[in-house]
Amino acid sequence: MNINWYPGHMKKTKELIREQLKLVDIVYELLDARIPISSRNPDVDQIIGDKPKVIILNKIDLADPRATAKWVEYFKRNSITVIPINTITGEGIRQLAEESERAIKDKMDALIKKGRRPRPARIMIVGIPNVGKSSLINKLAGRKSTQTGDRPGVTKSKQWIRLKGNMELLDTPGILWPKFEDEEVALNLAFSGAIKDEIMDTETLAYKLLEILWGNHKEKIVERYKLQDEYTTIIEIMDNIARNRGCILKGDEIDYSRISNIILDEFRSGRIGQISLEYP
Repeated sequence: MNINWYPGHMKKTKELIREQLKLVDIVYELLDARIPISSRNPDVDQIIGDKPKVIILNKIDLADPRATAKWVEYFKRNSITVIPINTITGEGIRQLAEESERAIKDKMDALIKKGRRPRPARIMIVGIPNVGKSSLINKLAGRKSTQTGDRPGVTKSKQWIRLKGNMELLDTPGILWPKFEDEEVALNLAFSGAIKDEIMDTETLAYKLLEILWGNHKEKIVERYKLQDEYTTIIEIMDNIARNRGCILKGDEIDYSRISNIILDEFRSGRIGQISLEYP
C-alpha cells in the first residue's frame, strides 16, 4: 500500500520534543492498547534518554482485556512503568497521577532541601496521531483544555496546560517516524486511524483488516454482520456484509467504498467488539 505518512510537521514535532525535553521532569508515552508495539515510536527512547517515563495504554475499552493484562505484565517484566487507562470513564487516571508523583518525588525533595520553593511538576506527553492525547489531558485537567477529535492531526502545536495536583503538562502534536521496517506495523497504524484515510486506499485497507478479523475473531464478525461462517474467500465475506448493510449500487453492484468505510469505522469505534491486534 502506498501510504504518505511522514509530512513535514512531524519532523518539526521531533525537533520540538528535543528542545523542550530539558524543561520537563517526566514523559508520558501514550500507546494504543490494541497495538502497543506498532504504536510505540522507536525514536522516543533515544530522544528522551534517561528522563523518567510512564507508558500509558489508552483505549482499553476497545482492546481485548485479556491481551491488555498480558501487555501490562510484559512491560512490568521489562521494568517499564505502565498504566492502562480509559479516558472516557477515567479508569486509571488516579493511578497515573500517583505514579507521576512517585517518579519525581526525589527531584522535588532535592529542590526543597536547596531552599527553593516547590514548583509544579512538568510533564511532556508524546504519542502517535489519534492515540487520545487530548482526551487524556482534558481528563487530567478536569476540564476541556484541548480540542479532541476522532481523526489524526487535531493537535497542531505545543501547549502548556495546568493540571490538577500541582502539575503542568506540555502537549505535543502526534508524531510518526520516517520509516516502517514492517508492513504489519504500517497496517496496524492505518487500521487504528493513526494515518489519515484520505491518503490511502481504504478499500484495500478494509479488505486486509477483514482478513485478519475473520482469521482471529470470526465469531465477532459473524455476530456483528449477521453472517454464516462457511465463506471461503474474504471478498465473498465483504460482499455479504455489503448486502446486509444495503451498500449496493445500480445494477446490483457492491459499493466497496461505502462498506469499506463502515468496516473501518466500526472496528475503530469498538462496535465489532473488544479486539486487540497484537499480543506479547
